[in-house]
Amino acid sequence: MNLEEIKKRMDRLQNKSNSKSKSDYKSNFWKPPSGEKSVIRIVPYKHNKEIPFTELYFYFGIDKPRMMSLSNFDESDPILEFASQLRKSNDPDNMALAKKLYPKMRTFAPVVVRGEEDKGVRFWEFGKTVYQELLGVMMDEDYGDITDIAAGRDVTIEVIPAAETGKMYDTTTIRVKPVQTPLSDNAEMAESFLEDQKNIVELFTKFSFDEMKESLQKYLQPSEEEETVEATSPAKEKVDLDSKIDDLFG
Repeated sequence: MNLEEIKKRMDRLQNKSNSKSKSDYKSNFWKPPSGEKSVIRIVPYKHNKEIPFTELYFYFGIDKPRMMSLSNFDESDPILEFASQLRKSNDPDNMALAKKLYPKMRTFAPVVVRGEEDKGVRFWEFGKTVYQELLGVMMDEDYGDITDIAAGRDVTIEVIPAAETGKMYDTTTIRVKPVQTPLSDNAEMAESFLEDQKNIVELFTKFSFDEMKESLQKYLQPSEEEETVEATSPAKEKVDLDSKIDDLFG
């Protein structure tokens, strides 16, 4: 009997969300409020001195709201391997499914929210568009190192509601402040911002290869209603996805 595996399963049952709890989520993550402007400071990341941004890949809607890809750890990932196999088939249906299954990249940066300095460093999560803008700023010599603790720059973030733009999702805009400012006028507080930082990877559950394979099987398993429709529809060929998984992973 594997006690370690039993403990992991118990932890999973007691923690159905990817984050440890709602309270932990709020203390570790920051989301810019829709319809408002916020001012933040991106701080140097304790766990990666070279760059403050951490790229992580996730699966969304596969058995769990969010699952970390094992590719983040340079480990074999059953969902990614299965999606890659589907893509190689050149079958339109398989390729469409592969596109749904491929992990999506999200980027995280440690930030201090102005006016909420007492909450310490939290992680701001954003997508490709905002990431490209921030990288462009970081590469611009006119701005310099915006994370510099003595002469960096704050960033204004505005989230425009979808209802105002007519788009499907809210739009996030960023504007880097022209004035250089210190991270904090309080040396002790500035030091705490640099040292009291979590490791972003450890804030998400890492599922095992077998757990992810099981989640994939559940995701691909058709419901009883769908099975009935397939059985009564001669024009639709039923694809045995379970056998495909078995062929891939043995």
